[in-house]
Amino acid sequence: MSTLHVLSHSPFGDSRLSSCLRIIGAADALLLSGDAAYALQPGTVPFATLQTRGLKLYVLAEDAQARAIDVPDWARAIDYPAFVELSIQHDKVNTWL
Repeated sequence: MSTLHVLSHSPFGDSRLSSCLRIIGAADALLLSGDAAYALQPGTVPFATLQTRGLKLYVLAEDAQARAIDVPDWARAIDYPAFVELSIQHDKVNTWL
């Protein structure tokens, strides 16, 4: 059983990202949206943590673009139709509110 974890809050304002990373499973995926895209800012602790985890990591392309964040090659930028498809591919979707 796989879960798509969706984060939308900045990793610098609270502990949602670290909480998510503690429970995310090998079959799960992580989608960064909104201010969570800041986790892909090079030179930051969240960036280094995500880079070394080897997760199935996605970011909404328009959110990365709006924040002038280049998506690294170990993450995949997707649009909203791909987000819907990703949601369908997983058994559950967990939004970290």
